Amino acid sequence: MEQRLSLVSLGVNDLGRSRAFYEKMGWQASPKNSNDNIVFFQLGGIVLGLYSRAALAEEARLTDDGGFGGITLAHNGRSKEEVDQVLEEAVAAGATLLKPAEEVFWGGYSGYFADPDGHPWEVAYNPFLPIAEDGSVTLPEDE
Repeated sequence: MEQRLSLVSLGVNDLGRSRAFYEKMGWQASPKNSNDNIVFFQLGGIVLGLYSRAALAEEARLTDDGGFGGITLAHNGRSKEEVDQVLEEAVAAGATLLKPAEEVFWGGYSGYFADPDGHPWEVAYNPFLPIAEDGSVTLPEDE
């Protein structure tokens, strides 16, 4: 298996509500590939898909108990101020603030919000992980 993440699918309870949330965050859904059953957002070199939570669980043959799945998504900012701004934008768009941004043990600055379906997002500034002009990140030892 190649070392690559291609797509993240989020199971959502209300596709229209979730699409509206991410669009309020400034993201643009793919008009060609999105429809009434699935919504795609191009995120640099990967894709985020929104899909019915029940349909996604059925497709993967999982029982959905609604609990935390042990996965968080992350958005790295270029500064502490950007972290604060993104958290404010998320809450204004309908997110729940899980943890206000604060200095963290590993030397960065981080906070968390949950989208309307409870998917947790970390918003962080990591001074050890620079962000390229195109938004990509590269681990320093891999440069």
